[in-house]
Amino acid sequence: MTTEPTPATRPQVRPPVRDLPAYVPGKPPAARVGLTTYKLSSNENPYPPLPGVLEAAVEAAARMNRYPDMACAGLYAALSDKLGVPTTRLAAGTGSVAVLYHLLQAFCASGDEVVYAWRSFEAYPIAVAVTGATSVQVPLTLEARHDLDAMAAAITDRTKVVLVCSPNNPTGTSVHRAELETFLDRVPAHVVVVLDEAYREFVRPLGGPDSFDGVDLQRTRANVVAMRTFAKAYGLAGFRVGYVVASEEVAAAVRACALPFGVSSVAQAAAVASLEREAELLERVEAITAERTRVADALAHQGWTVPDPQGNFVWLPLGDRTGDFATTAERAGVMVRPFAGEGVRVTIGEPAGNDVFLSAAAQFAP
Repeated sequence: MTTEPTPATRPQVRPPVRDLPAYVPGKPPAARVGLTTYKLSSNENPYPPLPGVLEAAVEAAARMNRYPDMACAGLYAALSDKLGVPTTRLAAGTGSVAVLYHLLQAFCASGDEVVYAWRSFEAYPIAVAVTGATSVQVPLTLEARHDLDAMAAAITDRTKVVLVCSPNNPTGTSVHRAELETFLDRVPAHVVVVLDEAYREFVRPLGGPDSFDGVDLQRTRANVVAMRTFAKAYGLAGFRVGYVVASEEVAAAVRACALPFGVSSVAQAAAVASLEREAELLERVEAITAERTRVADALAHQGWTVPDPQGNFVWLPLGDRTGDFATTAERAGVMVRPFAGEGVRVTIGEPAGNDVFLSAAAQFAP
C-alpha cells in the first residue's frame, strides 16, 4: 500500500519558478460563420514569406534527419557581413526571448537585480524570475516613454543587467539617441545594458537624429548588448530566430548558456535567405509603417491621444475600459491584446482588419 506524500516529501519547485507569472500570448480569433476575423493580438508581419525564403526553408526541411549546425556558421557569416561585426561577437537563439534568458542566466543569480521600464515586454519579469534575481520595475512617464533618469537612479550595487526596450512593447514609444547616450554614460561599466531592438526596422525616420543603432553603440561600449530578432520585420515569427551583438566575452557567455542545437536548420536557412532578400522585405515594412500612420491619424481624428507609435502596433490607454473594448473588438471580428486595467495593444495588420479595429475604437473614443 502506498501513502499520499506529504508536502515535505514531495518534490519542491524553487519558489521563483513556482510563483512565475504566466506569459499570455496573443489570442487567435475563433472561426465565425459569415464574418471575416483578424488576429491583431500578436505583433506578427501580415505578409506571407517571400518565395525565395520559403524555398530555402523547404530545402532545409528535406534534411530534417540531421542535426542543425550548432555553430550557426552560415547565419553568423551572413549577419557578420550585414552588420560589419566579427562572428565572435554574435550569439543566436530560438527568438530574442531565448537569447535574453541565456544572457540573464549568464549574469544573474539570487540576490541580483535587473532594472527595466514598466509596462514593457511581458517576458521580462518571467525571464528575470527564472534566474532567482529580482525585477526592479521603473514606471513609464505620462507619455508612455522610458524614464531613463529614474532608471539610472534605480541602479544599485546589486544591479547586474538593465533592459531598454525601444520601441517599447506594448506602448510603441522609442528612446531617442541623445537621451540614451546620456543614460549609458551614467550606467556603471560592469552593468550589462541590453538594448531590445525587436521593432527597430519600423522606426521612422530610421537613421534620423533621434533614432539609435544598438550595434553602432555597442562598438564603443563593452557593456552594451544589441538584441534583435527575425520575428517581426523579417516575418519569421514561426521559426524563432533571435540574436545579440555583444562584446566577445558577453557573446561567448550567452552561447555557453544556450541549448545545444537550439536554432533549427529550417530557421537558420530562412533567416539567411531573408537577409539576402532584405530590400524586398523592407519594402513591406515601409507599407506597414504607412498603414500605421493611417491608423494613428484616424485614431487622432476620433479624439484619441495615442503614444507615438514606432513599432508595428498602436497602444490605446483605456484603463478600466480595457476589458470592455477587447470584448467589443472580438465581437466585431478583431482580436487585440488587452492588458487589464491599462490598455490594449493592436498590431497593424491587413487594412480591412485595421478598419474593423478603427470602427470599434470609434465607439470608445474619448
